[in-house]
Amino acid sequence: MPLHCPSTRLFGVTAIALLLGITSCRQEPKEKSEPGTAQEIEPAQIQVTTRSMEFFGPDTIPSGWNTFVYKNLSTEPHFILLDKYPEGATIENTLAEVAPAFEAGMQFIMEGKNEEAMGAFGALPEWFSQVVFSGGTGLISPGKTAVTTVKLDPGYYIMECYVRMPDGRFHTSMGMARELIVSEQDSGLRPPEFNIQIDIRGQSGISWNGAPSAGKTVFRVEYVDQMVHGNFVGHDVNLVRMEEGADLEALEAWINWATPTGLMSSTMPEGFTFLGGTNDAPAGSVLYFEAELTPGTYVLISEVPNTSEKGMLKTFTVGS
Repeated sequence: MPLHCPSTRLFGVTAIALLLGITSCRQEPKEKSEPGTAQEIEPAQIQVTTRSMEFFGPDTIPSGWNTFVYKNLSTEPHFILLDKYPEGATIENTLAEVAPAFEAGMQFIMEGKNEEAMGAFGALPEWFSQVVFSGGTGLISPGKTAVTTVKLDPGYYIMECYVRMPDGRFHTSMGMARELIVSEQDSGLRPPEFNIQIDIRGQSGISWNGAPSAGKTVFRVEYVDQMVHGNFVGHDVNLVRMEEGADLEALEAWINWATPTGLMSSTMPEGFTFLGGTNDAPAGSVLYFEAELTPGTYVLISEVPNTSEKGMLKTFTVGS
């Protein structure tokens, strides 16, 4: 899970944030491109597909602005989180130095032994504190596509999803952790034009300018600041369509991974469809995402505890 200080990961107890993502990952075979997809990728897009528990997509992308088009063809909710690693650290280091601490800590958490879990996480390597969460897509429901534009610096990244399986395991441990190289060559792209401006702050929550309407809508999201919340993660923005009668309190409880059933695919409350958004990013970052809105009720929610109290759970209605 993500943490920031404000743009780098904190080390020690607070490092548990990323642990719930990358740390339990196994290295997967590098054949992660589906036959024929390369010709389908538009020059301005990075196409990524999940069919089960993997990321199909390119191994190397340019730096600068990139638009990720993430197709979730699986039966589970997913997201893309982009983690920039410090120089010299790779997924092999994660497997050898981080995964054992993560596995031990998670076992203690499942047993309700939080103090012992903190001790296990204290064995993390020092370089781990330098990992930077650099954005990505918000949660996306099965059968849906998330479109998010993010500006990336050159470097070595891990692309991951840490939604939980019905048995409590994280998707990263099932194969959803993949290397991604961002090259020195700049994409030369510009950010998209937008309809709605969203600001998110740790103390006052989510606010926006503009009136969402039916049709294609592009949201510009500015991370005015970033902070570590009670579940050791920074804030993000997820767009959710809410059906009549759906339990908003159940959504708020589910979005917090630091509970026995939080962020678990089998416990996701009924009546909600995740449509993407922007993932955890450093203070000062600007990201964009788009969605095709139809008449109905929508939610903007962040993956932190007590979202309504923090102003990080907001609803709006799109008319016909």
